[in-house]
Amino acid sequence: MSEDQLNEFENSEIITDDEEIQHASTVKAQAAEYNADQIQVLEGLEAVRKRPGMYIGTTTSQGLHHLVWEIVDNGIDEALAGFAQHITVTIEADNSITVTDDGRGIPVDIQTKTGKPALETVFTILHAGGKFGGGGYKVSGGLHGVGASVVNALSTELDVKVVREGKVYYMDFKTGRVNTPMTILDEAPTIERGTIVHFKPDTDIFRETITYNYNTLLTRVRELAFLNKGLRISVQDKRPTDAVKESFHFEGGIKEYVEYLNKDKSVIFPEPVYVEGEEKGLLLKLLCNIQQKFVIIYVLLQIILIPTKVGHMKLDSRQP
Repeated sequence: MSEDQLNEFENSEIITDDEEIQHASTVKAQAAEYNADQIQVLEGLEAVRKRPGMYIGTTTSQGLHHLVWEIVDNGIDEALAGFAQHITVTIEADNSITVTDDGRGIPVDIQTKTGKPALETVFTILHAGGKFGGGGYKVSGGLHGVGASVVNALSTELDVKVVREGKVYYMDFKTGRVNTPMTILDEAPTIERGTIVHFKPDTDIFRETITYNYNTLLTRVRELAFLNKGLRISVQDKRPTDAVKESFHFEGGIKEYVEYLNKDKSVIFPEPVYVEGEEKGLLLKLLCNIQQKFVIIYVLLQIILIPTKVGHMKLDSRQP
């Protein structure tokens, strides 16, 4: 051992057995003091910002795009209810997102329980929505009522315009908190009726990336258009020098979807077998598509009209 190493050793702090025992006793005492004061109560949307993965699965690129689907799904619900005919998803030049639907528009009157406008309630309170049996929706793609509020919580900025009865109602938020209370704008509406939601994801939450992938949005929007026949869904990207926009509308629904999947594949029958029926308010769609070596059956319930990240409800039976 060198002289320098010896001096360093002699001057180093030596922890005795007694000190180790005392430290262990302190830790045990602190654990024993676990009481009500150590129970945290997170107000408003704090829980979402603290544990975003619980609400959107991940804060990677997948979670970033999930924000878009939460808002789009609200427009899908309006379409299922028979009110919306067109949904548009726009990637703005600054990489923020705007989702527009021509449904009834989020209600703007006072919500009795909260004493606040329903518009504010939807964007600031978890599990607030018209999907819990109150008569707002007969069927719905999302039933937990957290979509709009979670997107709001995970965005640095979010603003919403609601067009109802010729008036434009406006609110904006910053990291989930009300910045501008609901007001009526002195401007002509750009749509006849509906809701326009614009948001910018928070870089403190989405640290991997906040750049949206146009092809990811395009693929999902096409699927949604197939699964919700008659609904037109458009997606546009304003970031390139030459902005791009595509629109999808399929009157054939899942039948056209299977025909699309059959492209460049060998099939036994040129037309898939398709059956649709309704019983006690539940709509069932069944489609059988036979490819070489595969029998693929698609079963689609009226309540399952939004694809999941693991794919659609599909039974795949392979021939021996």
